[in-house]
Amino acid sequence: MDYKDMLSLKGKVAWVTGASYGIGFAIASAYAQAGAKIAFNDINAELVEKGLAAYKAAGLEAKGYVCDVTDESSVIRTNALITEELGPVDILVNNAGIIRRTPMHEMEAADWRKVIDIDLTAPFIVAKAVLPSMMERKTGKIINICSMMSELGRETVSAYAAAKGGLKMLTRNICSEYGKYNIQCNGIGPGYIATPQTAPLREKQADGSRHPFDSFIIAKTPAERWGTTEDLTGPALFLASGASDFVNGHVLYVDGGILAYIGKQP
Repeated sequence: MDYKDMLSLKGKVAWVTGASYGIGFAIASAYAQAGAKIAFNDINAELVEKGLAAYKAAGLEAKGYVCDVTDESSVIRTNALITEELGPVDILVNNAGIIRRTPMHEMEAADWRKVIDIDLTAPFIVAKAVLPSMMERKTGKIINICSMMSELGRETVSAYAAAKGGLKMLTRNICSEYGKYNIQCNGIGPGYIATPQTAPLREKQADGSRHPFDSFIIAKTPAERWGTTEDLTGPALFLASGASDFVNGHVLYVDGGILAYIGKQP
């Protein structure tokens, strides 16, 4: 077997939610380089335009759509447009997500619901939209961007941890319910990834020392570094390709070893 062909996505249609920048953009870019036709969405036109400019600058083709992944009617319309313009979705990456860092006893119920809605309910809605076509064609890959918080708790992220733990179980249930249709549903659990959103946590202090949170992450990670968005592209390509056709219901943690490590002795 030609292993290059096994990892090829030539002719496949990949929909990556929230892929205007960051992790979603890196994954979609890797898929485009592997031959896939890329569709991405974001919550407003400004972010979609930003994404389109980024793909163009990278020399990649992508179709962008304004779509609120928590709105089922918007998701249904977007799926229909993608199908009309590119073809039926072969690969879905549920990447869109948010976090609210607030102590649980101070968190408003509305903020809790918003995190759950975007991080857990939206993947259900988008997967539900693409599943019928995948079932009919007896092929499909669904990849949910989970988190180390699918396994661990930490102060101030109660809603996020609850949502990502739920997303892990949704991943397993999609596998259980739709594996007979040759549909594989797996998750990726990123560790701490260097993105523009985490940049303030990695800035040097006035005295040249590390930010306290940066020091904490380095001490907890056997690799002794933050991950990069590129670190996620190989696992994402594997789970989207024929190389993973008998891998189902699994969460692949890309965390530099944090979940395996108790930490350094003080």
